[in-house]
Amino acid sequence: MYIPEHFRVDDLAALHEVMRQNRFATVVTQHEGQPFASHLPLLLENMGESGVLAGHMARDNPQWHDFAAGAEILVIFHGPHAYVSPAWYENPQSVPTWNYVAVHAYGNARMMDEAELEELLPRMVDSYQSADDAWRYDLPQDTRSRMLKAIVGFEITLTRIEGKYKLSQNRSVADQRRVIAKLSQGTEINNSQGVASQMSRRLNEE
Repeated sequence: MYIPEHFRVDDLAALHEVMRQNRFATVVTQHEGQPFASHLPLLLENMGESGVLAGHMARDNPQWHDFAAGAEILVIFHGPHAYVSPAWYENPQSVPTWNYVAVHAYGNARMMDEAELEELLPRMVDSYQSADDAWRYDLPQDTRSRMLKAIVGFEITLTRIEGKYKLSQNRSVADQRRVIAKLSQGTEINNSQGVASQMSRRLNEE
């Protein structure tokens, strides 16, 4: 990922936070000489130096064969993002842009056996599901066995993580505050307001 120095974030705890808050990720490999992507919910677990991502995919999805063959895997996590108008700057003689947070995680996978996969599934349900929801991973054994045969589980041991927080750091503090004020008025809580929140946090840390 192209990351100008003023947009680079290396704080592992901050990158893990983005990954946990945006757990539906894009998983990319080279498959038969061409890029191949799947979109999967993943659990980040604090194992190893950079962490481990656990998840599963349909057995009919050919990408798991790339995992099993030891291919390097790229996992993309998209944080909040929003359009930024030059009309918001002190001097509007500029161009529009897009502010965003993105994390790229790289690693290699280990395929799970059936017992590990069965142990993973209730942990994923508990992680994603609201405490107010009544459904739990409590199915008849024959149903569980049939479902388990249709999916494959994996763990991706992460070897490096890149973070890009493009949040107007190349603008003056005054312009950053103007952008924050405009984005804070937006109705998209996970996007415009999310970008404003990230910008405010970084300004306060400086």
